Amino acid sequence: MPDPRPEVLDFLLTRRSRPAKTLAAPAPAREDLIPLLTAAARSPDHGKLEPWRFVVLERLALDRLAGLVRARGAALGEAEETIAKAAAAYADSPLAVAVIASPKPSEKIPESEQLLSAGAVCLALLNAALAAGWGANWLTGWPVYDRGFLEDGLELAPHEQVAGVIHIGTETVTPPDRPRPDVDAITTWVRA
Repeated sequence: MPDPRPEVLDFLLTRRSRPAKTLAAPAPAREDLIPLLTAAARSPDHGKLEPWRFVVLERLALDRLAGLVRARGAALGEAEETIAKAAAAYADSPLAVAVIASPKPSEKIPESEQLLSAGAVCLALLNAALAAGWGANWLTGWPVYDRGFLEDGLELAPHEQVAGVIHIGTETVTPPDRPRPDVDAITTWVRA
């Protein structure tokens, strides 16, 4: 017999990310962030490989990364508007957690499943932050696909990549809800 948790289901049915540009200080302190990371680390992980890790980006690190985005963007010939938008995501964020996909060698668990596990960690961290009352948003952007940014800015190993950057802070505005998928249109029921 199921043991329903209607308050959890209600949260999931009404959850709404907060645009990163609307987040402000204060951000969670270390002691506030640890339970959120702990909740995220409980994500499905076939084979118990822990094919992900966290890089917590505090204020000074975010400023450094904003500068690196500007430098890398110029070196790559990105448009000034594209560079400015990506740099602002770091410069304006009160705190961010980069979820690093770090696949492990495994004969049983394909890398694709390990990457999906890292994505599950991103969503779990986002939801944990929202459930704890923080504003939060999951972003990526062109810098996380640039090896120079990943290696110089985040010191990632060659086999690692960013699954997502979860920005966390204090909500300054409540955004309106947006249209949601039509579940009937995207669901197929297989009876036999």
